[in-house]
Amino acid sequence: MTSPKAGASDAPVAADAVAIKNFAFSPTTLKVKVGMTVTWTNQDADAHTVTSAASGGPLHSPALATHATYSYRFTEPGTYAYLCTIHPFMTAKVEVTR
Repeated sequence: MTSPKAGASDAPVAADAVAIKNFAFSPTTLKVKVGMTVTWTNQDADAHTVTSAASGGPLHSPALATHATYSYRFTEPGTYAYLCTIHPFMTAKVEVTR
C-alpha cells in the first residue's frame, strides 16, 4: 500500500473515473492533471447528465442511460463544478492541476 502523498506534495488522486450511482457522483471531488480524460459511468436505473454548473462550461453530456458513459479531456487547470440537470441536487467537481 502506498501513501497518497508519495512522490509529490499535493499529488492528485490517482483516478480518472466517476461513478454515478444512488443519485450521486462518486467521488464528489476528483483531482486530475491537465491532459487527463475523465469518464463518468451511469450505474443507476434513471438517466443522468454531466453538465457544467457555470454557464458556458465545457461539460455537456446527453442524458446517460444505465451503463452509458461520457468522457471529457481536461486541457486547462481549474475547478470544474458540475451537476445533473435532471436531478440538480446531484453536484460534484473536478479539480485540474498542472
